[in-house]
Amino acid sequence: MASISLAAAFWLGLHLIVAGPLRVHLVGMLGERSYFGIFSLFSIAGVVWFVFAYRAAPWTPLWPTVPALGYLAFVLVFLAFLLMTLGIGPMNPTTTKSYRMIDDKLPVYGITRVTRHPRLCGVSLWGIAHLIVNGNLAALIMFGALLVTAVNGMLSIDRKRRRALDGLWDEFAAQTSRLPFAAILAGRTRFEISEFRAWQIALAVVLFAGVFWLHGIVGPSPLWALHQSGIR
Repeated sequence: MASISLAAAFWLGLHLIVAGPLRVHLVGMLGERSYFGIFSLFSIAGVVWFVFAYRAAPWTPLWPTVPALGYLAFVLVFLAFLLMTLGIGPMNPTTTKSYRMIDDKLPVYGITRVTRHPRLCGVSLWGIAHLIVNGNLAALIMFGALLVTAVNGMLSIDRKRRRALDGLWDEFAAQTSRLPFAAILAGRTRFEISEFRAWQIALAVVLFAGVFWLHGIVGPSPLWALHQSGIR
């Protein structure tokens, strides 16, 4: 359990401190591109550490696992992949890459009508899905740490964009929401199916199917939930 606890501390420190109060200083020392490259490498290392530590961690149950929740987990994980793939591209101003301006405004377009943080919402749903079907301490440490940094990332990006873009960001934020569909339900924007790209949806399906079948390499097969529920 020590290894996964250290992995969680490393992950939280990297995303809450290095990408938080230390970011400006490090970017000034290294440059934006070098900082992003090094941060990405450390993030990949953190994920790999999590995987090996989780596989080696002892089983310490915290709450009973309900096999039927596997259905909900499947839906949440697919939605997570869908949000992350739909968040690819220049129409998403919360991405780390360059984004597009239209008529000197941040465009409320496609997935940003649903949520302005599609990728981080996807990670959050992925973490929640794994927590509800893994009622043990190691799962709480790993997926809980990922969930904390995803939610904090949304708040942090909003603060950084507001400082950098001022009124442009305020106008964009007023028409969008962190919580999926909240802005649509509140009438601040509308859902436009024509703004979505078929290749992004197809990519989400392919990635979901691939990860589903390869899941047993890094953990228990997700088929256990359907098996326990009587589905063959």
